[in-house]
Amino acid sequence: MTFNNRQLRDALGHFPTGVIVVTATTDEGERLGMTMSSFNSVSLTPPLVAFSIHLEAASLVKWRLCRRYAINVLGEEQGHLSDRFARAKSGKWDDISAIDGQFGTPLLPDVLVALECEQYARHDGGDHELFISRVLAIHESPRTSRHPLVFQRGRYWSLQKDQCA
Repeated sequence: MTFNNRQLRDALGHFPTGVIVVTATTDEGERLGMTMSSFNSVSLTPPLVAFSIHLEAASLVKWRLCRRYAINVLGEEQGHLSDRFARAKSGKWDDISAIDGQFGTPLLPDVLVALECEQYARHDGGDHELFISRVLAIHESPRTSRHPLVFQRGRYWSLQKDQCA
């Protein structure tokens, strides 16, 4: 290997990603939430998506026990939500009125879209665990003209309005 972890992280940082917050409620009623940029589509039939959690995340054991969760896609003005749910500390849900999803998962208000999912499979992903999830329901925002929150090279970016390559 002719590179170190920092070099790999910097190289991968050139690839822009959207930002999601995955939310769930444990069997004990505790609400969980975690910001992630490692999210992608896996399959349309069956409808599967994937995200990953670092093996050293304090809440990983709780996430493994959740049968259902919601993937909340953030809009470009929601960097504050991304920052809030990226913290490892408590208080993430303070002053947030979650919406109960069709399958009982807590949805964040006013996100671009929320996908209610159930756990489908988990796999080893090196220093992360991959969560493959089956989409059960889609909750779209009535304000579909908004742009997504984009993360690249360690910061948030805005898409230029109405421009395509």
